[in-house]
Amino acid sequence: MQRFVRAKLHGLRVTGADLNYHGSITIDAELCRAAGLEPLEFVEIWNKMSGARISTYVLYGDPGSRCCILNGAAARTCQIGDEVIIASSEWGSFEDVAAISPKVLTFRDGNEIDERIVYRVFRNAAGERDMAIETDAGAPLAVRDLVG
Repeated sequence: MQRFVRAKLHGLRVTGADLNYHGSITIDAELCRAAGLEPLEFVEIWNKMSGARISTYVLYGDPGSRCCILNGAAARTCQIGDEVIIASSEWGSFEDVAAISPKVLTFRDGNEIDERIVYRVFRNAAGERDMAIETDAGAPLAVRDLVG
């Protein structure tokens, strides 16, 4: 068994920090559903501004609110406006991740979805493990197109 990326929110901006809450991260339910994040699922959070890395669980926030609120101890790791990467993972085999086709959302100001990307994993013509990064419509994306 290996650990694979299952869903990712890339460049989501922190909209709040509540130190006096139980813990977790509250994310707009619409964004969670679009990426495939489940309620109470554990996620890794990487702060692009400070380099802080934490692990916590997801709470669904109000649909359409575009919220990303760090709660409890996690509130100490981010400032409002910081860009974060939030990734969930799953244990399984190569075939399992190939069946999932992990979804990635990127964001622009206001936490509006900018791009919907799919990591497609497959066996190539030679039977080797391979992957492609595509738009959700299936158009290929070169890795260099994803680097700012």
